[in-house]
Amino acid sequence: MNRRHFLYLTVTAAITGCQTVGTSGGNGGGAQGGHVVDAGPVGNYAADGVYSTFRDEGFFIIRKEGKLIALSSYCTHRKCKLTAETDHSFYCPCHGSTFDPGGKVTEGPAKKDLPVLVTSANANSHLLVKM
Repeated sequence: MNRRHFLYLTVTAAITGCQTVGTSGGNGGGAQGGHVVDAGPVGNYAADGVYSTFRDEGFFIIRKEGKLIALSSYCTHRKCKLTAETDHSFYCPCHGSTFDPGGKVTEGPAKKDLPVLVTSANANSHLLVKM
């Protein structure tokens, strides 16, 4: 495929709203955009804890008791980016909302829990997160 063909396909996909697969692009503040992010090998998340690698992409990866989940990294109050705390909770620096390690609101002004994003593993054992 030459450069012109690649650009044509890229523009066409952007105009028609096709789904994309890759590791680029945020989700515009938490909106469901329909793309899939390859978060790398599942083995990268072997230990319990919060993984902030994809915070700027729009999610945190959490492993707890053998289960992997992805939570939105945007506060449900005003879509500010959350920070992961050492106790595995999440804090919104804009207005002070806090969320527990499972994404439930523990202190407002946020009223809604953090969205849990759909995850799966592909044939290469990579974690895929649907935005």
